[in-house]
Amino acid sequence: MSTDSATRDAAPVGFWRPVTGGGIALVALGAALWGTDPLFRRGLALSLPTPALVLVEHLLPTVLLAPFVVRGLRRAVRVFGFREWLALLVLGCGASALATLLFTEAFTFGSPTTPVLLQQVQPLFAVAGARLLLGERLRPRFGAFLVAGLVGAYLIAFANPLAVGAQGLAPALLALAAAALWGTGTVLGRRLGALMPFAELTALRLFFGLIASAAVAVPTGSVPALGSLSGTAVLALVLLALVPGLLALLVYYRGLQSTPASAATLAELAFPLTTVVVNYLAFGAVLSPTQWTGVVLLAGTVTVMGTVRARGSSIGVVPVRPPMPIREAAEGL
Repeated sequence: MSTDSATRDAAPVGFWRPVTGGGIALVALGAALWGTDPLFRRGLALSLPTPALVLVEHLLPTVLLAPFVVRGLRRAVRVFGFREWLALLVLGCGASALATLLFTEAFTFGSPTTPVLLQQVQPLFAVAGARLLLGERLRPRFGAFLVAGLVGAYLIAFANPLAVGAQGLAPALLALAAAALWGTGTVLGRRLGALMPFAELTALRLFFGLIASAAVAVPTGSVPALGSLSGTAVLALVLLALVPGLLALLVYYRGLQSTPASAATLAELAFPLTTVVVNYLAFGAVLSPTQWTGVVLLAGTVTVMGTVRARGSSIGVVPVRPPMPIREAAEGL
């Protein structure tokens, strides 16, 4: 178990215990930085082959974390068995490379808001995965959370929930598949996090995700497209990998050190709020009344789940996290 997890689990159960304003502000800032993801990703997804985009998104953080990759590989050789190596491969290739491919592809269908907001269902998948893979006990109330969360996700996915067409169904399914993979990554990260530090696990996840994304980008001939990018597109690509990726992660976990889980869960609402504001200002994207209802329902569901867990419930939920390749290795640690 990592220091971050131990800190959260050891927090007093009193919801309104004194907390540092700076810690909450950093948690909210990290969540808000995640919400800027569509600002960089949407334009790139429409002008660059998805495999090439995902390749660079893994490459830049992996290079920055290269010393941790080496240390992590050495540690894994010493302590990992077959199941741990298999979990790491699934974490890197599935919950990192494939999930990001699916998520990015969802942006090619138009809406810059829906794919991101649908990632709030990740805690539901993480809880289900923890029950199936780790044998964690779920209380009956989780059934109510699951139903409410799925209803909220449905309302978010379709501007007119009574008239669902193929054009609206495809991006929703892509985004939900990505969320399912990231939720699985939460569970696998929790298991592997008991064997190595967070930084090393994150670096290895990115490293294996880089190998998997290269295995897709090179055979499909996507890599040459990177040579035709404009200076603006290159800057957007770098910012995508480093701002809603690496920087957001570092800021969030720094704030989490002095913030109890219940308060952090509320601060994380900065993520969907930032997503909605950024997409309105940058792309003119407006949610329908039913989509707003879905946002409130889903955000409220995961917030209640997070605060209930902070009070000592054993429902096994982890707080919502937006979906970045570098981020999800930390889930559940």
